[in-house]
Amino acid sequence: MMLNADQITLHYQHRPVLKDLSVSIARHQITAIVGPNGSGKSTLLKLLGGLIQPQQGTISLEQQPLHQWSPKTLAKKLALLGQSPQAPSGMLVKQLVGHGRFPYLGMFKTLSQHDQDAITWALKKTKLEALQHKPLQHLSGGERQRAWLAMALAQQSEILLLDEPTTYLDLGHQFQLLDLLKQLQIHEHKTIVMVLHDINQASQFSDRIIALKNGSIIADGTPQQVVTEPIIKRLFNIDVAIVSQCYGQITKPLCLPIGTVDQFTSNSAAPLRSAAI
Repeated sequence: MMLNADQITLHYQHRPVLKDLSVSIARHQITAIVGPNGSGKSTLLKLLGGLIQPQQGTISLEQQPLHQWSPKTLAKKLALLGQSPQAPSGMLVKQLVGHGRFPYLGMFKTLSQHDQDAITWALKKTKLEALQHKPLQHLSGGERQRAWLAMALAQQSEILLLDEPTTYLDLGHQFQLLDLLKQLQIHEHKTIVMVLHDINQASQFSDRIIALKNGSIIADGTPQQVVTEPIIKRLFNIDVAIVSQCYGQITKPLCLPIGTVDQFTSNSAAPLRSAAI
């Protein structure tokens, strides 16, 4: 295991957010963190990225406590992309992506040829070469999201921590982004941890799902182990049907909500809704 949280506890204004939580992130896997609003998903991601510190417990990377890493050295190991990031007005796509090279800049803060090559590679991976000289505010939501991901890729860290990367994207752009992340895992050997709201996207694209509720892990395993009727009902207070769905050569569970627990009856004929939970 390369990134570990050991018995971490965090309170906000005397309210427990995470309670005595332990988790280990395996190398070269995609791990999805799911759960209802307020369950501590984003907080856990920020802790794993060193953005905030736990009141109790330890976060460690390669067996060294995170707080002992220098910011530049840590940035070469992991990249954290939060929700709805903001950039200065007028910034061009290529300029934003270039910010991913800051951990590598020397005293004179000039980009080397290696830095330029890394920026070009990140733009190519995210299919933004034709847009690199455009201001961010002129891009669509999906294009902007890819630009921020390109910045994280230019950082060339093995670990990517992504907080709700599909937020504000339409279904097509959501799939394109998640498929890109899967390709990065397979071909670039990235370790990816992402917070997702859509349980079916988590099932389709991840190797492992961590389910949080009220600051505690209630399930941790493969999609087949976590996306089950009892666990989804406990997580979201909803009755579901679970069916098998083939994605290429892989079969994953597909979750179909059929009614909230407090209104569901055996005689109800509630229509199927989107599986974005």
